[in-house]
Amino acid sequence: MFAALGRLASRRPWFVIAAWIVLAVVVVAFHPKVEATTDQADFLPDKYESIKATSLITDAFPQQQDSGATVVFDRTDGSKLTQADVSKVGEIVTGLDLPKVFTGAQDPQVSPTNQVAIANLTLAKGVTGQDPEDYNQVKDLRDGLKDATKGTGLRAQTTGSLPQTYDQSESGSNAEAIVGLATILLIIVLLALIFRSVIITLLPIFIIGFFLTPVANGLIDTAAKLFGLQKDPSTSVILIVVLFGIGTDYILFFLFRYRERMRDGDEHRNAVAHAIERAGEAIASAGAAVFVAFMTLVLSTLGIFRSIGPSLAIAVAVTVIAALTLVPAVVTVLGRALFWPSKKWKRPSTGSRFARIGTSLGKNPVRYAIASGGLLAVLAVFALGFNPTFDLGASSSASDVESATATKTLEDGGFSAGATQPTPVVLKSKGDLSQAAVDSFADSLKNVDGIAQVISGQISPADPSTAVVMTVLDHDPASDTALVAVRDVIRPAVHDAAPDGATAYVGGITSVFVDFKAAMNRDYAVVFPVAAVIILLILGLLLRSLVAPWYLMVSVGLGFAATLGASVIVFQHIAGDTGLIFLLPIYIYLFVVALGTDYNILMIARLREEAREGRPPREAAALAVRHAGPTVGAAGLILAGTFASLMLAGNSLLTSMGFAISFGIAVAAFVMAMFFTPALTAIIGHAAWWPGHGDEKAPTEMSEV
Repeated sequence: MFAALGRLASRRPWFVIAAWIVLAVVVVAFHPKVEATTDQADFLPDKYESIKATSLITDAFPQQQDSGATVVFDRTDGSKLTQADVSKVGEIVTGLDLPKVFTGAQDPQVSPTNQVAIANLTLAKGVTGQDPEDYNQVKDLRDGLKDATKGTGLRAQTTGSLPQTYDQSESGSNAEAIVGLATILLIIVLLALIFRSVIITLLPIFIIGFFLTPVANGLIDTAAKLFGLQKDPSTSVILIVVLFGIGTDYILFFLFRYRERMRDGDEHRNAVAHAIERAGEAIASAGAAVFVAFMTLVLSTLGIFRSIGPSLAIAVAVTVIAALTLVPAVVTVLGRALFWPSKKWKRPSTGSRFARIGTSLGKNPVRYAIASGGLLAVLAVFALGFNPTFDLGASSSASDVESATATKTLEDGGFSAGATQPTPVVLKSKGDLSQAAVDSFADSLKNVDGIAQVISGQISPADPSTAVVMTVLDHDPASDTALVAVRDVIRPAVHDAAPDGATAYVGGITSVFVDFKAAMNRDYAVVFPVAAVIILLILGLLLRSLVAPWYLMVSVGLGFAATLGASVIVFQHIAGDTGLIFLLPIYIYLFVVALGTDYNILMIARLREEAREGRPPREAAALAVRHAGPTVGAAGLILAGTFASLMLAGNSLLTSMGFAISFGIAVAAFVMAMFFTPALTAIIGHAAWWPGHGDEKAPTEMSEV
């Protein structure tokens, strides 16, 4: 199959390029537009308590207006509010020309310390706050408040659901631009250093920017529309890194083999065909491992994982197909001009650095295995201290955005942090509820730890069997403290206090996060093993061995634990964060396991090739490091660097993700594939290839890229 692809790309390059152009035009022109959602409830199935509460409120109180924003007033000089200030706040709120997304403002409330006054703004009916046309009106609100407070000595800041969504959107847009620019610059610099060629330096940018990105985005939107998948806003930033990082890696796999054949004197079309024939299996199997790892997320109960997984899997599939068809076709058209202006590409690399490393490893494989494995094991111990946090909204925005500073002002000024997002408690009875029963239930909640305030209960006019009691939590509804309180104290107390014949449900964002954690624990127990088994099968089929796949998976599993442990050290122990976003282990597992498998495939494939030449295991390992080391090193450096660019995004989610994945990829390339895997293979020797004993066969298809 790969020989046929090589012949097609080398003999009919313009046909292949034209097919990609047509595909890109059709996908871009006809794909549906799917908006991303930041509502965490959209990602949970309806079996969870938080979603049951939300559904009951939606059905029984369709007329209820949710608070969409909270305006926080304080003095610019930091002093307490005077009576004149409070009067002025009332005038500002009453006279404010509200954007159409808001229907009105509640009376201002002054904190017990007189430091802060707040006014909640109610959303118009039918407004969910997820449409950009809705949350973009926050800018108009802020501009109006700035004009209204000018010259008064007062400062007005906004927080709450709509301002937080707006700030998250703005942070996401900024992050996308910053990460995109940093990724492209990094690839240009590294490729220029590796190949000294202007055209090779620009080749991935052109192919990925003009073909892969629009095609992948269009297919992702199409899949989301067809299969009803939610689209998470963080996916677009990660997608940039996946397309450019993994795409450049696969282009490198092909280019290294193509350059090798050109150095041997092949005509460039023959070199293209040979490169795909030899590199195709490595690219396809590496891509298959990554694709399968991402697709296992469809087994998740969380919609956020079910949306991210297929999205990234589609991007990887497009990248692999392009690497096997479009890239060789473009290289065929360019011919020798590909390497312009460099002349040094004709000279084979001496590889002296990797040769020395390989020789040392071949002589002392046990020492290398213990040193590299021991380092990973020490870091892995710290993974046991991982503490997940669930505030996706705050972690997806910069810490200095207005909604974040407004919340801090509110808390410092004497209000409960839960004032911006009251927590609803829903009563559902088999028969009609009486107001006395609802009031009694509400009174019982006033003594529950973690609840700062209880507002009188309300029976639904449309459904007398349903009532809602609004509560205000002591702590920020998105904080870990509030999450623990809802899970361990408030929910049990609410359930016990429900009147006979009625069931109580705790709703709100904190309850959603509690259910997120329960769903996440289930997903870890399902997604991780399934992904591991499928990748194990891919390795078994590729290597024709029952032994090698097992220690390769042990290697990448150890790399996963070491990466999580290093993240805990950096962010929880050194930076002092209370925890890391709960998504992090999933991302580390998928990228480190899948991409770590890629680099292991490249290294062990070369080792097998050397063994097939009749060399003993230790010598084969030494030569594998010498010849495959530069490819693994270059690919790992570029991919780790592109993921590291996520740390420039300015929010904690992408900062921790960027560090963790880049560290994990560096470990996969420079510790696992470079040292641990070849050392173990040298130690195990001929038995590593049981029962196929592929190391004894004559080389036919697969070799190192």
